[in-house]
Amino acid sequence: MAGVAHGETPAYVRVANALRERIRAGEFPPGSRIPSRAEITATYEVGHTSALEALRLLTAEGLVEGRQGSGTYVRARRAEVHLVRHWTEDIGHRLPWAVAMAAQPDLAPSWTVDTETDVPATEAIAHRLDIEPGARCVRSAYLFRFGSDVVMRHVSWEPYSITGGTPVLLPERGPLAGAGVPARMAAIGHVITHVIEDLTARPALIEESRTLEVPVGASLLVLERTWRTVEGPVETADILIPGGSNRVRYELPVSPPAGS
Repeated sequence: MAGVAHGETPAYVRVANALRERIRAGEFPPGSRIPSRAEITATYEVGHTSALEALRLLTAEGLVEGRQGSGTYVRARRAEVHLVRHWTEDIGHRLPWAVAMAAQPDLAPSWTVDTETDVPATEAIAHRLDIEPGARCVRSAYLFRFGSDVVMRHVSWEPYSITGGTPVLLPERGPLAGAGVPARMAAIGHVITHVIEDLTARPALIEESRTLEVPVGASLLVLERTWRTVEGPVETADILIPGGSNRVRYELPVSPPAGS
């Protein structure tokens, strides 16, 4: 591929921008076939590599999908979902998913959870929880939907040494089912002092694309969250959110200036 001068938009980006606008304008409705690579090269006067890269970009965005031996088609539009995070004194009690469900009931929210109580910690998880690799953990995998669309996957790990043998061993069962990490941990004597969140973006891996029902390489928002007490971490979680049609919104309190 020829080099691109500084400040010049690459050919594949220009083609992707043009096709994206035609899709959004309704020229290619959901389920319809968009121009082939050969048609793109002729229409936009670009090479086959640029045409291929443009289609890959639109596929990663979740706008189109390839069908073997048939062509590339516009995907059905996913509902836009706002996953609101209220960073206030009640964090962990007013859960972001509950806020989103209450604000958007017309989208038919639902969720499932699968909890295992004897999962060995990987090196990465052990590092985040300050435990030994292979130490026993409770792993809970949640899948959240609005209608038929998967909007979030949440996988959490808690050391069995903390919750084992207590009423809060299973996050969605018992007297504090669904109460949130701070309330559950406080009930067994572990008071949360702060939570750390790292937000990044990356393409979806093969297994993630199957679970989240998005194309391989589609953009994901990845939220790594760890709840901590003065003694150390008590839970860590990976939250995966398809980035094409979903938005994470933070609402943060602001203290008034001194003397106001």
